[in-house]
Amino acid sequence: MDFLSNTKINFMALQKAGFTFSGILAIGSILMLMLGINLGIDFKGGTMIGLSFSEDVTIQEVRSSLENITIDGNEFDLSGEEVKYFGSNSDVMIKIKSFENEPKNFGQGVINNIYETMNNKAPEDKNEFVLSLGAVSPKVGTELSGKALWSIISALVLILFYISIRFEFRFAIGAILALVHDILITLGIFSLTGYEITLSTIAAFLTIVGYSLNDTIVILDRIRENMKSSGTLMFENTINKSINQSLSRTLITSVTTLLVIIVLLIYGGEIIRPFAFTMMIGVIIGTYSSIYIASGFLAYIYKSSN
Repeated sequence: MDFLSNTKINFMALQKAGFTFSGILAIGSILMLMLGINLGIDFKGGTMIGLSFSEDVTIQEVRSSLENITIDGNEFDLSGEEVKYFGSNSDVMIKIKSFENEPKNFGQGVINNIYETMNNKAPEDKNEFVLSLGAVSPKVGTELSGKALWSIISALVLILFYISIRFEFRFAIGAILALVHDILITLGIFSLTGYEITLSTIAAFLTIVGYSLNDTIVILDRIRENMKSSGTLMFENTINKSINQSLSRTLITSVTTLLVIIVLLIYGGEIIRPFAFTMMIGVIIGTYSSIYIASGFLAYIYKSSN
């Protein structure tokens, strides 16, 4: 399918507006990140419990059952911990932060107490009651945070090296700037929503890096080919021509990807929703940055050097 093949849109006419818009979003994202990131249990440690009741329950009922829990002689008031539905009003996810001197079978002890206090709404088979039980220690959470950060940094460094060889260093600077732009703004918007940063969302950020880079390389490759064929240095008209030639492919790829992501957002459930939301924002921002950040910054470099 090939449509929008003969467009002559002057994208670079909005180059300064694009830089200004991105600057505002970047500053806003940095401010949001300075206010704090909502790290999930994967990174700060804690216990996550998924329960399935035989009938609908209210969040307040579950909180009431968490008020006075005794495990190995220790009393805990967990009514202030995070409790939310996932899937249906009979399925509940409980996330509990780590405690000092936490009993060895803390998660199972919580499950036993809830099962006893809400026995009238729990299934007879206890195996059907427990959907999931996971725990991460604060030490492991800190290690995972460090590894997640280094995974993103390593990806950016390797991309910089690859594009420097595949094209030239000036091309690589624009591409990396676009990727940093995508991650920063997506993370800022993500933080604004209050979603937790988990291992699945880190996977989404790395996916965004790959997706945005693929889109950027297609446009940069077209720019390079047009520079060779025209035998002239690259100015706005060369960039505009290259983006217009790639526009059909860019829009088809982005729209089809977004359709799948929207389905995941609507029907994927509470567990997959943060991943899908991150991908949706990343695809939109990544498509925009390929045009106005990577290509726009490249035009700025060439104009400044001539």
